[in-house]
Amino acid sequence: MATTASPSVAPPMVLSHRARMAVLGATLLGLFLASLDQTIVGTALPRIVTDLHGDSLYTWVVTVYLLTSTITGPIYGRLSDAYGRKPLLMIGISLFLVGSALSGLSQNMTELISFRALQGLGAGALFPISLAVIGDLFSPRERGRYQGVFGAVFGISFIAGPFLGGFLTDHVSWHWVFYVNLPIGIAALAIIAAVLPTVRRASGSWRDIDFLGIGLFTAGVVPLLIGLSNKGQPDATGALPAWLSPQVGGLILLGALVLVGFVLAESRAREPIMPLDLFRDRTYSASQAAVFLIAVAMFTAVIFLPRYYQAVRGVSATASGYEIWPLLLGLIGGSMVGGILISKRGRYRWLLTGSAVLLIAGAALMTRLDATTGSPALWAWMLVLGLGVGPSLSGFTVVVQNCVTANRIGVATSTLTFFRQVGGSVGLAAAGTLFSSTFANRLPTEIAAQGVPASATAHLTGNQGSLTAVGDIGGQISAALPPAQHDLVGRIVTAVHDAFAASVAQMFWLSLAASALALVAIVVLREVPLRGGRHGSERDPGDMVAVA
Repeated sequence: MATTASPSVAPPMVLSHRARMAVLGATLLGLFLASLDQTIVGTALPRIVTDLHGDSLYTWVVTVYLLTSTITGPIYGRLSDAYGRKPLLMIGISLFLVGSALSGLSQNMTELISFRALQGLGAGALFPISLAVIGDLFSPRERGRYQGVFGAVFGISFIAGPFLGGFLTDHVSWHWVFYVNLPIGIAALAIIAAVLPTVRRASGSWRDIDFLGIGLFTAGVVPLLIGLSNKGQPDATGALPAWLSPQVGGLILLGALVLVGFVLAESRAREPIMPLDLFRDRTYSASQAAVFLIAVAMFTAVIFLPRYYQAVRGVSATASGYEIWPLLLGLIGGSMVGGILISKRGRYRWLLTGSAVLLIAGAALMTRLDATTGSPALWAWMLVLGLGVGPSLSGFTVVVQNCVTANRIGVATSTLTFFRQVGGSVGLAAAGTLFSSTFANRLPTEIAAQGVPASATAHLTGNQGSLTAVGDIGGQISAALPPAQHDLVGRIVTAVHDAFAASVAQMFWLSLAASALALVAIVVLREVPLRGGRHGSERDPGDMVAVA
């Protein structure tokens, strides 16, 4: 089995312990900025799309952010290897802040989606570069502990984000879920400018950037995701387009063909954005596959569970953030404890295998969700799900960085982030498609089960988009029915809630399948012991240089 070059033991950035902690704090702040935005928007999103009349574009507010950050992530990773983490991280934060300000000023869904895309262009730098800095600061054996802290920051943002997003949405305005990024981002820029040194390759040129690969990847992923999103969008009659229609199957096929060309181009590129030779290492390639699949499973819960609480339970945006606390507790605890155990034992395969089993169990439990599921049971299910995801937030970054030499940490980490982001994008598109399809098919059955006559059901045809929005569903149904049928509103609302809950539960079958495949990928991993301690001394031959 061919493998990559032997990785280094000591980090390429030689700093005092105090300086390392200062750099760590600065990069943690940058990571918190990006991860907070994902969660704060998720809780406020039901109200945003209701106010902007864009329920049919619900998933695209998140998907376009993930898409642009995914496309730019590998570019930032490659450039940071050549020119240093610091300038690229500052550029990314600056773009992110501009996108945040403009998103808060949005007056319609088209503007919001466009400015969220700009936010994603900046966020593409924050995740991979922040994680790569850990590889610069610490030896492989030390990285688990600190990658676990990064995973915990991600989890903490999941707690703070829903609460803050809900509070601002309910008591101020949803516009402030974007404006709140500005003071955090300005503080991050100031700290990074002051304490983060530049570590770059001894040689590097903009001519090394794989522009052809970037173009082909973009041209392939965009139609693929649009096709998946179109499948879940009903027309004026409430019918969903067929899989073989041009706007669905045609776009998916186009995207797949372009991505084949992308792989061929990468095999010939001088400095590919996704180096194919790294995939000859079984551990590296299996890690990328596992991260992709876990992201598919995770994003369904993070985005749609708050919507379930608001639409079915009728709770406020703030309360929906509180209700998913067990999921977030599992994420934080699993990431931190997992990172510590990896650093202490120097091994990772057993931990990642166990966490995948928990993820499968959590997804299986969530398929039992309905409108009457009690809070204690649902909290327990979410805790199991979170504990299944948590160790992957820290563990796989350690594994991948242990597979490569110091001069490829940036591109390896950005590739991992790329697969996580693509998995999130694909998962959201597929989950949105599955949700819309299930709701459209299930609603007539649930309405009939409540004893509502077909004459009343006919008045709701073509109005299913508004039935999945948050707010006064009963009032919307009353407006659609003639006065003589207003006594049926209560039963129809019950049917809508049952159909909505069943649709969310159906999405977790997707999470279950992805989790099972992730376990298969983890079983394939080779156990490569993490080397080096606090005073490790082996280094790669002078390919990386520090610049003050």
